[in-house]
Amino acid sequence: MSKKEKKTELDIDNYLKKYFGFNKFKGKQEQAIKNVINGNDSFVLMPTGGGKSLIYQLPALIMEGTAIVISPLIALMKNQVDAMRSFSEDDSIAHFLNSSLTKNQIIQVKEDILSGKTKLLYVAPESLTKQENIDFLRLIKISFYAVDEAHCISEWGHDFRPEYRKIRPIIDEIGTAPLIALTATATPKVQHDIQKNLGMLDGQVFKSSFFRANLYYEVRPKINPEKQIIKFIKDNLGKSGIIYCLSRKKVEELTQTLVVNGIKALSYHAGMDSATRSGNQDKFLMEDADVIVATIAFGMGIDKPDVRFVIHYDVPKSLEGYYQETGRAGRDGGEGKCIAFYSYKDIQKLEKFMQGKPVAEQEIGKQLLFETVSYAESSVCRPKQLLNYFGEIMEEPCNNCDNCLNPKEKFEGNEYVKTVLKVIKAVKEKFKSEHVSNIIVGKATAAIKSYKHDKIKVFGIGKEHDSKFWNAVIRQSLILKLLDKDIENYGLLKINEKGNEFYENPYPIYLTKDHDYDEAQEDASADVSKGGSSAADPVLFKMLKDLRKNISAKKGIPPFVIFQDSSFEDMAIQYPITMDELQQIVGVGSGKARRYGKEFLELIKKYVDENEIERPKDMVVRSVVNKSESKVYFIQSIDRKISLDDLAEAKRMEMNELLTEIEAIVNSGTKLNLDYYINEVLDEERQEEVYEYFRVAESESIQDALEELGENEYTESDIRLMRIKFMSDMGN
Repeated sequence: MSKKEKKTELDIDNYLKKYFGFNKFKGKQEQAIKNVINGNDSFVLMPTGGGKSLIYQLPALIMEGTAIVISPLIALMKNQVDAMRSFSEDDSIAHFLNSSLTKNQIIQVKEDILSGKTKLLYVAPESLTKQENIDFLRLIKISFYAVDEAHCISEWGHDFRPEYRKIRPIIDEIGTAPLIALTATATPKVQHDIQKNLGMLDGQVFKSSFFRANLYYEVRPKINPEKQIIKFIKDNLGKSGIIYCLSRKKVEELTQTLVVNGIKALSYHAGMDSATRSGNQDKFLMEDADVIVATIAFGMGIDKPDVRFVIHYDVPKSLEGYYQETGRAGRDGGEGKCIAFYSYKDIQKLEKFMQGKPVAEQEIGKQLLFETVSYAESSVCRPKQLLNYFGEIMEEPCNNCDNCLNPKEKFEGNEYVKTVLKVIKAVKEKFKSEHVSNIIVGKATAAIKSYKHDKIKVFGIGKEHDSKFWNAVIRQSLILKLLDKDIENYGLLKINEKGNEFYENPYPIYLTKDHDYDEAQEDASADVSKGGSSAADPVLFKMLKDLRKNISAKKGIPPFVIFQDSSFEDMAIQYPITMDELQQIVGVGSGKARRYGKEFLELIKKYVDENEIERPKDMVVRSVVNKSESKVYFIQSIDRKISLDDLAEAKRMEMNELLTEIEAIVNSGTKLNLDYYINEVLDEERQEEVYEYFRVAESESIQDALEELGENEYTESDIRLMRIKFMSDMGN
């Protein structure tokens, strides 16, 4: 090592201690910083909490001129500038230039830059495109450019922003200087896109491992998620956590539910005014609130090291987004639990939202969703899957995720893997997983027919299993590194050298069965309908049903009008003994509680006392349904005789979704008069026939009613409307 190199190394260490108080660098920081100081382009890929910002902060302080940091978020810029100023005696050392500044503030920023005091200037990509800013930046000495959150460049990234595509031409116009691209999440495809777009394919790449041993990953079926979340938080009292939801509406609803259940929770989403939003963020940082319920707008640049859990109420749109969001847990190296609720219905909703978008965007969105489904349903070590997605090989399982701690059954899979490789070869390695699995099971989709793949020899070669099974085989073949995904044409399956060797000389491979969360939900529904949930008290459940039968006989109304089985199942878990507690039970509103509740409460209290049952008071999940704006809106609209078709359109709902909302209102004890609408769709004679059917029916089942009355005579909506009328008249 030369004296000059030794001096540079010594200086870097001294600067690190002088400005930031650290004695040593983390991971690849030192090599990346030296590369910047030596005037080279750098691509930096480090997970959240890996210390990316230091890679441009330290060289900016050492090098001559001003470093331009291009960053997408104004709130993040302010945090970064405040952090940099705390390391210096002079506030002018760092500035940001964006739309939040007044004219006078902009003048002051420019004066500080021209005087050479400012070492770091943060700009939004939108500000960078303004001609006046381009002209100004051409006047100054630029040490280097840093593009933060660089995944925004790629359409395959989880947060694509078209303005990021313009960065390279603008840099060329201002004046070239070394370039750093930094991101916490990028698949090989996204990395290639970033480097190509920024014209830095020859730049040196600094990658840190994506594996964080302190994070525990788990995917749960989305059954009563609110109840599961409340129980989890109460089991982790006083710990900080973030809950992500996809819609602002769900953020507000879930926050209210947590608050009425005694949890210190606040909301955060883009629809709130900035003062409230930043106020809630500050309260979370200052520990005046334990939980933030947020859309993905929250968390970018939030430096709270002791977030102990990150929960995804809704399935995320992409694994990159998911990894970045879960990366906000345990940044101090301590405990971090990452729990996601999964239902395939959520995936179908997300697919529906894509309709109407450009075809290319839909294709990308569907492929990213497919990866999310693959991750959720797989029974392979979770970090192993995530690392594989980001192009990193993890040899050993983590032994700290739901799949490792509760392993699924393994089976010999070499014949199945060989079948997959055979089909990929047959279609010349030009198709994606879904297309390949459809060929194997013999599913003649439009795409299969258009390529005449329904005519090839291997069509239907594995029809003894479904496409879900074959997608799992493909996914595990990728993890075993027998297959690769083409980087240029993302998603196309290619057989690599290892895969070809296996194809020629197969050896034993063991695969694991996937989770079936839909089956889990069906089982839960079946348990509820039979009152057989493992959590419910079967003796009490039967006693409640017997009491209902006696009351129905006395009053001359069907049992299901009084309380439904799902309400009894909840009562047999919660053991309510007061009118207030009864109103928190599924499907029980204040009207129904007052009308029928007294005898049931007496029965439950007597049963609890006689059997010395300790009631789970903390788990009586208090509902905010009575405060729901939607509920009030529906009731008022029906009182004003608004057509249900217009009501569904106004709320952007399908008719079956609207009827479900109305059923919930009626079942909880509110009387509604839908005669004005029913009279439009059903004549008097047909109304009477359905009404009489429910008067003597043994169950409320729509399917039973359709079979009895004739599926050609009535639609499901007809029967549901009449059941609502019947329940409202007889039960409320």
